[in-house]
Amino acid sequence: MEDQAEQLRELMKGKTAVTTPPGGKKTRIITVASGKGGVGKTNVSINMAIAYARIGKKVIVMDADLGLANVNVMLNMIPKFNLYHVIRKQKTMREIILDTDYGIQIVAGASGFSKIANLGDEERQNFIEELNTLSSADIVIIDTSAGVSSNVLDFVAAADDAVIVTTPEPTAITDAYGIIKIIATEIDNLNMGLKLVVNRVKTVHEAKRVADRMINIAGQFLNLKVDYLGFIYDDPVVPQAVLRQKPFMALDPKCKASLCVAHRGSDGKNRLQGRRRHSKADPETLQGRRSRASLTGEARYPSLDRGAEETCSTLNQE
Repeated sequence: MEDQAEQLRELMKGKTAVTTPPGGKKTRIITVASGKGGVGKTNVSINMAIAYARIGKKVIVMDADLGLANVNVMLNMIPKFNLYHVIRKQKTMREIILDTDYGIQIVAGASGFSKIANLGDEERQNFIEELNTLSSADIVIIDTSAGVSSNVLDFVAAADDAVIVTTPEPTAITDAYGIIKIIATEIDNLNMGLKLVVNRVKTVHEAKRVADRMINIAGQFLNLKVDYLGFIYDDPVVPQAVLRQKPFMALDPKCKASLCVAHRGSDGKNRLQGRRRHSKADPETLQGRRSRASLTGEARYPSLDRGAEETCSTLNQE
């Protein structure tokens, strides 16, 4: 039987209107993932979407955690319908897209429905066709579940850019490297950009140290180019915003975390559009499962770009 996940990846990567609608505009897919849970992945997804919306982009956040969805929880929204109803053909994708108070739209994830790969043929085809509805957006940000499930990897493989979120904690760094390693060995996407965000840092130097470590290890052991997208400060406003079920960029647009994310949305968007190239897949792994991939060319080790350093380092002056 043909790999169901491969069909999802191929259709999401540009072979349907979800990425190239009739008007010619290409919808950009950004998948946000992490190795370890609790690193702020959903917070990054939501607030990054708001940052893009503030510069005029139409953004949809899709909660692809089909087991423990929480995008709507963080926005204090109780959707009546979610992806489960789309998969079961009880609702269309268009019917479950929700407007928010923050200039973005969301597609709520399902609870208790964990693996798209386990759908029947008809259910899977219906889900893929419904994804075309998202082509009205400039950017679709897919907030995945933590870890390295098949579901997560399918959405990573379908992305134009995969953003890996980590923190300076050793466990988070180890698990982030784990998901990067799996991406390197199991996903063959010739055009996907792999980006790193270091969340909850105390200083610029801490962020740079973590990023350099991750990038060097990926380059040395995986021959994989990972771009440093930036960092977000450990800011007391963030947990306050979570408790109030409001994005921190809306609660306090001038807090440290908000300014870091806003910078990623304005200047950092150009680096999100960067590319790295995989080499051709290993022929031995092409039969019915994800293909093994590596990167050609010399790995580079970028640190903070000047704009990010000027924007964020001034916030940390003692």
